[in-house]
Amino acid sequence: MSKILGYGEDAFTLWALKRHIPIILERFLDETAPSDCLVFYRPSFGRRSKKSGSIFGEFDAILVSSENIYLIESKWDNLSEFKNGELSLREEQDLRHQIFAWYLTHWTKKYSDKWESFVEEHQNDFKKQFKGKTLPPTGKLLTKNLEFVLTEALEHCKKFSSNNIKNILLFFYNEKKSTPPKVRRIFTLIPIDYSKETRGNFVTLYP
Repeated sequence: MSKILGYGEDAFTLWALKRHIPIILERFLDETAPSDCLVFYRPSFGRRSKKSGSIFGEFDAILVSSENIYLIESKWDNLSEFKNGELSLREEQDLRHQIFAWYLTHWTKKYSDKWESFVEEHQNDFKKQFKGKTLPPTGKLLTKNLEFVLTEALEHCKKFSSNNIKNILLFFYNEKKSTPPKVRRIFTLIPIDYSKETRGNFVTLYP
């Protein structure tokens, strides 16, 4: 197969998932072997998150070990100096993590192929938790994506509980120019230096 090089935030995310999963696992003392992890790259739950309706956007990745489920957003220093001290994430990014965590803690195998039952039992609670948001109806692409990701993730994470949901911000930076920022609220920052693994500002994705 041809050599594949990538540029930009999405490429850095995929590169990290191929080569640097141990950095994430070690941060949480997760003893799962990287080869035993399940990765969803850029799973979509609607392209544009809104304050109302059922869509809530795309994660950059979801990483599932036998111990934890890592919900991942990615940022990079864009090849320039980054010394602002604190990185603020958008409100919709916070909301995306909160909504998916809610789904994880309410979904069980009994709802497989029975989305209507899930909606009937949990719609009121969901609306109370997330004003203006709704659960999607049966048959929508969003619903199918949710059913698949939730089922696969919870089957893979053998020790799942609400405490095993980890909100991650991967920050890609050049240590010669940038300083990893601080993050507020619900995220854990994991800085990854790309300076030693780029060629002409591109990372190698394959082989």
